[in-house]
Amino acid sequence: MSQILEQSIQINATATVVERCISDLALMHRWLNPVLRCEPVGAWSTDVGSKSRFIIQIPLLKPTLNSVVVERQPGLVVWEFQGFFQGRDRWECQPTEKGTLLLNRFEYDIPNPLVSWGFNTFAASWTKEDMQAQLRRLKRVAENS
Repeated sequence: MSQILEQSIQINATATVVERCISDLALMHRWLNPVLRCEPVGAWSTDVGSKSRFIIQIPLLKPTLNSVVVERQPGLVVWEFQGFFQGRDRWECQPTEKGTLLLNRFEYDIPNPLVSWGFNTFAASWTKEDMQAQLRRLKRVAENS
């Protein structure tokens, strides 16, 4: 059973600038949670089929999600994840009169009942708060670019 976390934020920058913050690895690392590291598999790209690993920097464990870009259009990047959970992370830039509305939709399923219980009990609310914090950091990066 999939779960969905969805957030949005208004950014006072063009959709092109906001998209670059999502698709440029150096800019991405300026707004990603510091305990999360994205490493390309091969050359970095956000083209469909491009692969990367998102690694949670927990000493000794370092849980990893393998991802592949499954949808890409101007202003849209969708990563699909496999690992201790499966899901999709959708980033969509919608131009507005005042800049860009950035939508982030994180849809996931945790097939292991014990891991699912642990995540829902201890990490789900933190994940939602972290998504909001990431959007605020991305907003700062985009508005200062």
